[in-house]
Amino acid sequence: MPQSQKLEKKYLTMDSQAQIQEGQKSDAQIDLRGTPCPINFVKTKLYLEKMMPGEILEVWLDPGEPIEQVPDSLIVEGYQIEEIKDQSEYFVLKVRCPEMVA
Repeated sequence: MPQSQKLEKKYLTMDSQAQIQEGQKSDAQIDLRGTPCPINFVKTKLYLEKMMPGEILEVWLDPGEPIEQVPDSLIVEGYQIEEIKDQSEYFVLKVRCPEMVA
């Protein structure tokens, strides 16, 4: 099973906070391709902390460890994953900034 299908299945079966919803408009975008773990998670979280509740950040991540680890880490921190899209050479992750972060 391709990585994108595994990710979609994983997040669709998680609780309602982690539902994937296609077509969400992004309020900001950062390109973290080539950025190793856990630096990509830290940069994503720092960017999200500057955003307003309800806004969506689009994050570009490499396949493999980055797209496997960053979404899980964000969910643990209280962020909501709105979409994960496979763009062949990288993944687009859309994260919603919640009203209150854990």
